[in-house]
Amino acid sequence: MGDKRMLIMPAEVVKKIDDNRGDMSQAEFIDFLIDGQLKEEVQEQQYATKEEVYSFEQDIKKLLRSFLDFFVSYGLELGKQSPKTEFEEMSSKLEELENHLAPEGKGPEGKGKEAKIKWK
Repeated sequence: MGDKRMLIMPAEVVKKIDDNRGDMSQAEFIDFLIDGQLKEEVQEQQYATKEEVYSFEQDIKKLLRSFLDFFVSYGLELGKQSPKTEFEEMSSKLEELENHLAPEGKGPEGKGKEAKIKWK
């Protein structure tokens, strides 16, 4: 590169070059960028086949099922009750409380019943 020429560029581009060139001169950095863009390396792109995608999907489903089985068995071993059981327990306690608080002679559906709860 014995012959030199002047290249007029916007100030923003020169600032980007200076910010990113490191130890290279401006000319070396521009030459490096141009070489990188003009290299004709053909990179072979690999795509997944339909069968591979389907196999991957099945493997993910198996993995999710095993996670679900693990967490269900883990919950059972800890003795944690299912939310449905907890809900049924709570509703039966509320029904008992309602029957207990109902005025005598009137069922749980009787009108005029009133429950007062004092909070301390």
